Amino acid sequence: MISDRDIIEKLQDLVQVDIDAVHAYGQAIEKIDIVSVREQVIRFQEDHQRHISDLSAVIRRLGGEPPKFSKDFKGFLLEGFTAVRSITGTEGALKALKSGEDFTNKRYSDARSWSLPMDILSIIQSNYEDEQRHLHYVEQAINDRVWETAGVTR
Repeated sequence: MISDRDIIEKLQDLVQVDIDAVHAYGQAIEKIDIVSVREQVIRFQEDHQRHISDLSAVIRRLGGEPPKFSKDFKGFLLEGFTAVRSITGTEGALKALKSGEDFTNKRYSDARSWSLPMDILSIIQSNYEDEQRHLHYVEQAINDRVWETAGVTR
């Protein structure tokens, strides 16, 4: 088992990944013009917000301070990338979200192997399952080219 300090640092890194995702999702949501896709992406953004809340509670319980709700350098890059890709509308927004979800899934997948107490691993596993669902949806929407077949209504 690792020390509380090490657990706090690892969880702070994961929280930052979710903070960056929330900001990137905000950029994408503004450009998605298919109502059903936008609503799903909003739900995914809410999942990331819940991850932040749940992991922040664990960090506080262990005596740490969660990251502030602001982007780090990777977050600025991710948000910028998402904003640029999203200029092309739903297609670009989904492709940008896929890149972000690839990164987030990798981070949560790695976190599942950390030597942590079971209650914390359970939260990480649940969050990872959310991330898998996000990635699957985004990949399916891209493969289906939803921007070509869906009615566009804001």
